[in-house]
Amino acid sequence: MPLLPDHLVIRVHDLKQTIADFTELGFTVQRGGTHADGSTHNALIGFDDGSCIELIAFLKDAREHRWWDAGQRVGEGFVDFALLPESVARTVEAAYGRGLYYEGPIPGGRVRPDGTRLEWQIGRPSTRDLPFLCGDLTPRFLRVAEGEVRKHRNGTTGLAAINVAVADLDKSIDRYCILLGDVPVHRSTLVGQGVQFATLPLGGTTVTLLSPVNGATGVAVELRAHLATRGEGIVGAALRVEDAAQARALPRELTHGALVELAHAPGA
Repeated sequence: MPLLPDHLVIRVHDLKQTIADFTELGFTVQRGGTHADGSTHNALIGFDDGSCIELIAFLKDAREHRWWDAGQRVGEGFVDFALLPESVARTVEAAYGRGLYYEGPIPGGRVRPDGTRLEWQIGRPSTRDLPFLCGDLTPRFLRVAEGEVRKHRNGTTGLAAINVAVADLDKSIDRYCILLGDVPVHRSTLVGQGVQFATLPLGGTTVTLLSPVNGATGVAVELRAHLATRGEGIVGAALRVEDAAQARALPRELTHGALVELAHAPGA
């Protein structure tokens, strides 16, 4: 089974307010519960294509946590994204055999507001340009609910694109190809922006790796700032809508710093 997008992670300060803001934007938001280590709680926005967005907030200091932001230095916004493997252990082992190290399987879980306990395993990459792995031990529909909760007033049906800031485009392409296998890679340049990029397919989603190479304005400056403050990783995402009238960029004051666009993708 190929690796497919599982979820995007947006770190926020106030989960209750974030739920209200994303609801105002036209999303159906589900409360997720508290994670097993007691450090974080979350809410989820699920889509028809099976992917979702996780809104996560810390309940206490957790300096050892991958997404902890000591002193709220860089604030809210995207911090990570995950792929869904059939088996974390087998995927980690296969990647290692091809020269790519992932730590794991690492146990994880949370308790839903209704008391249901969920369990999963994590595979954690050694570099931040790569996604982590999230594989369910309990049925996935318990973690990512199905049915009407995947319908949204704003028309969102799934994940169209993920943009990732990387420091070295060649090295990141190599890592993704080891992880994903024999996938087509298309390289190009943002003319006049001082940015090189590469696109790779991930099921029905496109992953774009962006790296600043020169230039003192525009996208290159934004990418350098992101790399300097947050490091490598996800910088933005496009969510699929089938009605062109619903396509728009979402206000970042309501997405809590995450760069999110609703993109028209008919027939996808």
